[in-house]
Amino acid sequence: MTLQGISTSNYRTTLINEQGVEVLHFIETYVQFNANTGSILLEACSHVNLRSNRKRQGLVDNTLNTVINIKRLNDVKFINKFLEVTNEVLCRGGLFIGHFEASNNRKARILKKYSWPLNRIMYILDFVVKRVFPKFWLTKKIYFFLTRGKNRVISEIEVYGRLYSCGFELVNSKEINGQLWVVGKKNSLPAYDTEATYAPLIRLKRHGKNNKIINVYKLRTMHPFSEYLQEYISSKYGLRKGGKFNDDPRVTTLGKFFRKFWLDELPMLINVLKGEMKLFGVRPLSSHYLSLYPDHLQVLRSKTKPGLVPPFYADMPETLKEITASEEDYLLSYFKNPVLTDSKYFCKAAYNILFKRARSN
Repeated sequence: MTLQGISTSNYRTTLINEQGVEVLHFIETYVQFNANTGSILLEACSHVNLRSNRKRQGLVDNTLNTVINIKRLNDVKFINKFLEVTNEVLCRGGLFIGHFEASNNRKARILKKYSWPLNRIMYILDFVVKRVFPKFWLTKKIYFFLTRGKNRVISEIEVYGRLYSCGFELVNSKEINGQLWVVGKKNSLPAYDTEATYAPLIRLKRHGKNNKIINVYKLRTMHPFSEYLQEYISSKYGLRKGGKFNDDPRVTTLGKFFRKFWLDELPMLINVLKGEMKLFGVRPLSSHYLSLYPDHLQVLRSKTKPGLVPPFYADMPETLKEITASEEDYLLSYFKNPVLTDSKYFCKAAYNILFKRARSN
């Protein structure tokens, strides 16, 4: 269904009947509808629905001002494909408005629906089938056979990450009747990420020697698509002591445990064996985090391989300025005497880790 060619009253009736008055008011905060609104109202569960609607209506790419989907993103089989096609039809600055049930709301709903202890049993079963099965190759096939990709469990952070990966900037989000409604503004083309995965072992694109992009192996500690939210998290939460983001919502509960005991970084030994990293050296950084560094330090970093254990654990700096100063001191010393410098820093880092309880964070 489209908003073009129907009256405002019918549009209001449709939204009120489907989603309620509060949703209508939320949408009208961002969209002023009239006969030439350049907006489309959908109840689409896949990108195929959107493409067929576009063809049937004769819509031209990059012309629509708004796409509103009243079908939950949980029930969209290929979410990124849907968002990528949405990006295609929207003009620059155009809005996508949609909604989903976040994982924490789903948990609360299940626990409330059943009495104890049945509610705990039902939640555990739901967790295993809907959250564990999609993460492994064999059980992933079973999961999609059983669910057909519908009623999937998705976290708030994952949806935000998917939006950013598909060329949208988050404008606002609001919880209404247990559903989180989001407004995203098109500001770029999609990344068309074909390597995104839910698997426990992930590969992150990081800068290696000579600024070559390498795939750094780690155990997953964040929600899927979190890597696309670095700029968003940086601007919203800022940095805390140690150079990490304040109260980073991308880190999962299990991820916090992995980081506390260094388990997440053990797979980087693969990079060491491949010759892309060394045991001690500066951290392999993402493009966004590297952009926070002074230009001259970015050049210094590119002259050597990154390391599994960084000088951070030897000096224990607290602010970004102190971190960059620590790395610069290490690099200048390393270029003069690599073996002695790495040995000295490694011993200091080992002492702090073993006796001062320095931890991956």
